[in-house]
Amino acid sequence: MTSDQQPGVPQGRNFLAFARNSDNKLFAISLGYDKFGHLHAYPGSRAVQTPPDEAARMFYLHLHKEFAPMFRIALLIVVLATIAWWPGSVRAQNVDDVIASNIKARGGLEKIKAVRSVRATSKLTVGSFRAAYVQENKRPDRVREEAIIQGMAQVQAYDGKIGWQISPFSGRKDPERMSQDDTKTLVIDADIDGPLVDYQQKGHKAELVGHDSVEGTDCYKVKLTLKNGDVRYYFLDSDSFLELKIESQSNIRGTVQYTETYFGDYEKVNGIYYPFAVETGDKGSESRTKFAVDKVELDVPIDDGRFSMSATKPEVKAAPAAK
Repeated sequence: MTSDQQPGVPQGRNFLAFARNSDNKLFAISLGYDKFGHLHAYPGSRAVQTPPDEAARMFYLHLHKEFAPMFRIALLIVVLATIAWWPGSVRAQNVDDVIASNIKARGGLEKIKAVRSVRATSKLTVGSFRAAYVQENKRPDRVREEAIIQGMAQVQAYDGKIGWQISPFSGRKDPERMSQDDTKTLVIDADIDGPLVDYQQKGHKAELVGHDSVEGTDCYKVKLTLKNGDVRYYFLDSDSFLELKIESQSNIRGTVQYTETYFGDYEKVNGIYYPFAVETGDKGSESRTKFAVDKVELDVPIDDGRFSMSATKPEVKAAPAAK
């Protein structure tokens, strides 16, 4: 206790109040709350004109009568407004909360599941290499991806059961079946909703591993162990909850391959957000394949045969001229 403190003076938060006495003279009261929430007064200046406890009682009664109800209402409004505007990252408590917030941020489960097909048209860039790129998705679990150069298309597709490809730039113009390892990425791409939606029903396991940053932006980091054993780390913006980055670990022919994909320039299409800028490459590498999306079309008619290897007709070679 210092020399200017009085015995029994509460050590809580203090403030100075002003009032007028019966002679209409202004006086000051030093007030403070104790640990039980009781208001006390003690000599806090030369201007004290009345016994401190009586002055405090009068001041408290006046405050309680005139201002406390209004204060409590105002405080309630402030608290509710704070909860409503508080960042979702603070409210989210577990991995399912975070994933639910991501789905809601994308447009909501109802809208996502209502989409029957998607066609995204992009420009693909790898260094000085340029190509047109088209990805088509259709329920259930079908995808076709094409890189088109000078009218020739490198095709990879999955029909829900098998993956296949056409590689004209390698001299293989007929469709050929892909190995199970090479089909892994296509199987994930064929999930039109994305792996986080209904992840448990799909056989995946999710874990919230904490926070990390992507180019200075704070993110939730969600570990998703896929049904096939591969692992994906989703970096979800802690404010918007949209994907900013995915790190993938995939076992291909006994070797673990590490890749990372960045997402940006989100635009809303029929109420659902899609990234219009995507970059992907080996983890830690400065060389990335870049996709600049020109257009995303939803619920466009796509023939089932485009995803089927058996429905894809091999190139018909001209018969040699008769001599």
